[in-house]
Amino acid sequence: MSIEILGLTAGFLTTVAFVPQVIKTWKTRSTKDISLNMFLLFCTGVSLWLIYGIMIGSISIIISNILTLILALSILFFKIRYRD
Repeated sequence: MSIEILGLTAGFLTTVAFVPQVIKTWKTRSTKDISLNMFLLFCTGVSLWLIYGIMIGSISIIISNILTLILALSILFFKIRYRD
């Protein structure tokens, strides 16, 4: 198994983990149990990982962090829009 396949698999699994939360938040419009500070910090960290991936040219880091950032920003958007 190549290092990039391992990275793509890890990125896929950690990214897909956000899908159920995005769907649940979208359907229920409830964000009371989601920490705004945690998602602000998380989105910042994922953005930095994305920049790092671009700088070293790692396709697995780039792809997984783009997708994770989209999902995390979706949850952050819902958190701000559907304040409880």
